[in-house]
Amino acid sequence: MKKITVILVDDHAIVRAGFRLLLATEAHIEVIAEAERGEQALQLYADLKPDIIIMDLSMAGIGGLETTRRLVLRDSTAKIIVFSVHHEKVYVNRAMNAGAKGYICKHAHPDVLITAIKKVANGETYIELNLIDELSSNFQTIVNDFSPREFDVFLLLAKGLTAHDVAQQLCLSYKTAANYGTNIRTKLNVNSSAELAHIALSLNLMAQV
Repeated sequence: MKKITVILVDDHAIVRAGFRLLLATEAHIEVIAEAERGEQALQLYADLKPDIIIMDLSMAGIGGLETTRRLVLRDSTAKIIVFSVHHEKVYVNRAMNAGAKGYICKHAHPDVLITAIKKVANGETYIELNLIDELSSNFQTIVNDFSPREFDVFLLLAKGLTAHDVAQQLCLSYKTAANYGTNIRTKLNVNSSAELAHIALSLNLMAQV
């Protein structure tokens, strides 16, 4: 089995050392580099092309969110897991919207990080269960109030389809599909398909998506 290569990005050397020791217990995961700033992470990614980047948010320089955004802009296949002390919904939303594929808190059980790495490396999205529970409570009522057609459009937009695609698949006019999309994003207070996908994940709707 091919090893999953990992770059650790955190401004505290002792934290990186702890991550490295934890991941060294897994035969199929290999830490190939470390960075203490986002600028270093960008260069290391370009040089080494790891399977996974473990990204802190609070760092000197450009910070974890902007580093994530720039990495994904340069390589849409980049797989970034945010590993942060912040558990608030706004941080999770911003990280996922920036292009992260996973989000876990530093107070989580060590096994959660290993699980996240394996799932994201396999092409899945992973958010710590406690965070999903917290997020879902904020969106469940809104989605429950969607009309059947709004719900169908929501799932298709979360899948990444454009308004043109939605119109064609649901036999709607483009204008009608676009209006549904605008109304859905307004109700959920989001701006992008990535955020809609994140909400669908938090509500355990990804199987339908």
